[in-house]
Amino acid sequence: MARSRSFILAAVLVALAASPALADKLKLIVAVEGAFPPYNEVGPDGNLQGFDVDVAHEICKKIEAECEYVKQDWDGMIPGLLAKKYDVIISSMGILPEREEKIDFTIPYYQAPTALVALKSAGAKVGADGYPDGESLAGLKIGVQRATAYESWAREKWPKAEIVVYDSSQSADLDIQNGRLDARFDDYVLLSDGIMKGEGANQYERVGNIYTEAAMGSKGEGIALRKGNEPLKDAINKAILAMREDGSYKAINDKYFSFDIYGE
Repeated sequence: MARSRSFILAAVLVALAASPALADKLKLIVAVEGAFPPYNEVGPDGNLQGFDVDVAHEICKKIEAECEYVKQDWDGMIPGLLAKKYDVIISSMGILPEREEKIDFTIPYYQAPTALVALKSAGAKVGADGYPDGESLAGLKIGVQRATAYESWAREKWPKAEIVVYDSSQSADLDIQNGRLDARFDDYVLLSDGIMKGEGANQYERVGNIYTEAAMGSKGEGIALRKGNEPLKDAINKAILAMREDGSYKAINDKYFSFDIYGE
């Protein structure tokens, strides 16, 4: 279980003594996409906000890091990290095997639910397994965000559908609202709080069951950092566990969700 804040700080100080290079990294630059509400977005004041950002603030507080936030387009996230433009990514990034080959991750800080949402008129059907039937999706235009697990999953599982990629989830949402898509495959919280609410919401339906992270081949959403930075990773891991223990995670969670998104 989690340790107290004093334990975490002591661990960080021990790590600093063992690795002087980490001292500089306690002034962290954090990359956030800013286009994935309610997890992250740009607020009216121009600042990044959302669940990811609040989690980042609390982690930085617990490890006593001075954090600067930068907005980064999704498809440039990992290249930017490898190019040392920033130190960590706290932006709802799934822990996938192909990503773990290039970068490192902390323990998960939440489990994302995923679903296909389609226009009721599109004719998408549910298969015997309770998930979308691929044959019924043949010829349908399904919008996904580029360079995500949603894109790779949709291309592999629904080869007869037309997979349309976008630079952001918001752009894909606009296209289905304007009649240029038949369906969206994405985080279900984003979809249920977005296109499935407000004007025109009654034209959409969720097709089949919600996919878990495990079903999507992910371990959960983690904080990404370059390989070889074990002291920083260990300190962030302890901070995440401490947030679960001291109630600060629940306070952030309840601000955005009606259920515990941390998962099992």
